[in-house]
Amino acid sequence: MGFFSRLFNWDDKKPVEPDTDKSLASELGLDAKAAAAVLAEIDVDSAIAAHENWKLRLANHLNGTSTEQFDPAVVCLDDRCDLGKWLHGAGRERLGKYPAFSVLVARHKYFHLQASTVLLQKQGGDAASAEKTLNGAFKHGSNQVVLLLKELKRGLGTR
Repeated sequence: MGFFSRLFNWDDKKPVEPDTDKSLASELGLDAKAAAAVLAEIDVDSAIAAHENWKLRLANHLNGTSTEQFDPAVVCLDDRCDLGKWLHGAGRERLGKYPAFSVLVARHKYFHLQASTVLLQKQGGDAASAEKTLNGAFKHGSNQVVLLLKELKRGLGTR
């Protein structure tokens, strides 16, 4: 059973069995149709790819090979990307009562704050700190978002 499955298992009296075949969808009380509806609302693979691509985009910005213009005040907003729109909209409506959903929202917000920090450090002339943040806190936040999204997708019955 994965991370989301353990967190979504809101019945604390019920033991968590690591080798169970029970899907997250059934733990959530979602039938196959409801789980499919969640997955129809958000393209998890695209969200993963978009968030993984941020590291390359920021690295290119830091080394001067990007023509992209970034506004740290916009980048720090976690409700502007497709995943953020879903997390603050339909995702919250369907899954917002589960602790793991709150963890995903918090990790996604952290990811955006770290991306903004990289940009602010670069704009402030501190390229060394920007690089350190990119390869430290930002990378950590990115990895967490990706892992949580993969677990969400797996838990909803897809691989």
